[in-house]
Amino acid sequence: MIQFLLAAPNSGSGKTTLACALLAALKNRGYAPCAFKCGPDYIDPMFHRAVLGVESHNLDLFFSSPETARGLYASGAAGHGAAVCEGAMGFYDGLSGTSTTASAWQVADTLNLPVLLVVRPKGASLTLAAQIKGLQSFRTPSHLAGILLNDCKPGLYKMLAPMLEAETGLPVAGFLPPVPEAAIGSRHLGLYTAGEVADLQQKIALLAQAAEENIHWEKLLSLCEQPAPAAAQIKQEHKKQCVKIAVARDEAFCFAYAETLEALTAAGAEIVSFSPVRDPALPEGAGGLYLPGGYPELHAQALSENTSMRQSIRGAVAAGLPTVAECGGFLYLGQTLEDAEGGIWPMAGVLPGQGVKVGRLVRFGYATLTARVDSLLFRAGEQFPVHEFHHWDSTENGTALTAAKANGRQWACGFANEHFYAGFPHLYWAGTPLPERFVAAAESYQNKRGSL
Repeated sequence: MIQFLLAAPNSGSGKTTLACALLAALKNRGYAPCAFKCGPDYIDPMFHRAVLGVESHNLDLFFSSPETARGLYASGAAGHGAAVCEGAMGFYDGLSGTSTTASAWQVADTLNLPVLLVVRPKGASLTLAAQIKGLQSFRTPSHLAGILLNDCKPGLYKMLAPMLEAETGLPVAGFLPPVPEAAIGSRHLGLYTAGEVADLQQKIALLAQAAEENIHWEKLLSLCEQPAPAAAQIKQEHKKQCVKIAVARDEAFCFAYAETLEALTAAGAEIVSFSPVRDPALPEGAGGLYLPGGYPELHAQALSENTSMRQSIRGAVAAGLPTVAECGGFLYLGQTLEDAEGGIWPMAGVLPGQGVKVGRLVRFGYATLTARVDSLLFRAGEQFPVHEFHHWDSTENGTALTAAKANGRQWACGFANEHFYAGFPHLYWAGTPLPERFVAAAESYQNKRGSL
């Protein structure tokens, strides 16, 4: 099986571009590849899905134990001929920027994956070799198996490749030239989502062609051939579907981990997708509601003008429908939401706060969530790893839980009771008791409603 992790010395090296190019080329070659993303990222897996037509999974060693990560990887890779894992940030950049915990290197080390280093040769030549040698020696083993040059013209590649091989001892497995027609723009939370990119399939086809022509495939495949991962360590028996969980999935709410939805399904949920932007009401017969993060601030007017949906959700929550809302979903449940242009729009009105534009990242990064009281998802004193990533804030963030960073900074957050959780922190549900608790509450609610 072909397996590798794409890493880079720093962000902005073009890992996502190369990942999509290689995934598309591997697909064309008949390998039926699957994809993974290191870290708490929702957007890059969307591009993987656009290339493959299948789910891409996250691997995060802050959220998950090594055993859980190995199980998720083995389960996701099963039945595929190739697995491509895209790293995040710089190769060794992990928790708080001062450790390798949750870094791409730690993922490679945990899964024993060969690493292809993506290097963008801009403004440097021989110095690139010094940089790569530093990365090789920084941790043992480094798992570095080869080099890929990105955004590199053919003439420059012919000069750099033999020098880098001679100086570092690492094979250079090819390059990707500039493909301006395949460029993808970005905004405040990263790249535009796959669904928003015009002619995405055409762009991916151009990248695949460039990879096919300029990657040394025999060399790359030989570097990355290794036995398929052992059977999943997560022993999770899929329960019979017993309750419908309504999950918001549209252009405003698109930040849901595939592993979270799969864990809910394994716990007995039937996932029923709906759109708060377009649908008139919640799906009929739903026993639970999940509002993940996304871009409600970019669709505030459409969300606001869908008054029947806002009323449907407000009434359902008031009636005790088990509800979880993260980040963008939390903003949607507030009183009002400011859009990117400064307009103020009424939202669902379940919670007291107003969503406001801040213009910078707020409480960004990993944190540990501690429950202050028993509630739908949490038991008092329990701790869960979470992540925050948002440029909007609320005037009322709640006090049901405490979030704390590794540097000691902490703050109160979240609203929670026996049938409700809402807050900015993104939860990672796989490998936790959260799916079973949510499904059990939804089933109980559904049974009570059915007996009335």
